[in-house]
This record gives sequence, structure tokens and C-alpha cells, in this order.
Amino acid sequence: MSLHTLHPEHVDETRMNAYSTFAPALLNSLALRLARCQGTKELAEVEKSLIRLVEDSDVAAPQVEAMKEFAIELVVSTMKNVRDHPDSKSDLEEIAGRRTQGRSESPDTLEEQLEAGLEDSFPASDPPAVVSTAISGGAKEIVGTDEVLRQKKEAAAREAQKNE
Repeated sequence: MSLHTLHPEHVDETRMNAYSTFAPALLNSLALRLARCQGTKELAEVEKSLIRLVEDSDVAAPQVEAMKEFAIELVVSTMKNVRDHPDSKSDLEEIAGRRTQGRSESPDTLEEQLEAGLEDSFPASDPPAVVSTAISGGAKEIVGTDEVLRQKKEAAAREAQKNE
């Protein structure tokens, strides 16, 4: 049955049924789209605004206070579902609260501080110069990487002299 064939006495009742049936789905869809584009911070602002709108509405109905409570319940539950939805965009963390007091915002200064920190920790990032083995049966002479390379070079030189 279309709107044109609807009996005039049933128009208002059908309108209210349409609103109560489709409004939650529409609100959910709009809120989810907003959360995908703007993030949950903007969603919180919309939630506050909608609640204020419901509370401040001047509606002439017998159970207006109960209706407002149900409407606010719908807004709050919809916004919670949208926030929990995997497609909702997560807001960027507010780093201002974590920033060390007195820390520079200048990229050049930050780069200098990074370089100084790397230089200060430089030896800790080098590989160990001494390699040891734990083979039972006696102590082995500890040989460093440079020593191993020197020994290989000498062995290669001796092998070259033999072949001449």
C-alpha cells in the first residue's frame, strides 16, 4: 500500500510507525559514516548535541518525559555501537599530554637531540669485538674478529706462496 492509497485516518499512525521503524537505522548509518570520516571524538560531540536537542524539545504528548528517555537511550546505545564498530576511525592520540615539559618543537633541535643521543649510546650498538666458545676440555685462546681476519689473510698468503 502506498501513501496515495492510504486512508486519511491512518496517515499519522503510519508516519509514526515509519519514524520509529526507520529512525534507529538511519541514525546508526549516519553515525557510522561520521565515525569513519571524522573519528570517535567528533561522534562524542554529536552525541552531546543530540541529547541536548531531545532534552530541550518542546513536545506536546502525554508521555513526553518517557519518550525523551527512550530517545536518549537510542542515541547513547547507537553511539556506543558505532564507537565499537571495527570500521570506526580511531582518533589520534593526544600527544601534548605525553610530551616532556620544555621539549622543543623545532625539527632541527629534535634532530640535534637525536644525533646526540645516538652518539652517546654508540658503543652499546656495536657488536662485541671478542668471541668466545664454551667447549669443555680446556681453555681456548680468545680470538677477536680482527685476529681471525688477520689469520685468514696470512693463510691465504702462505697458500699463494706455495703455489708459485
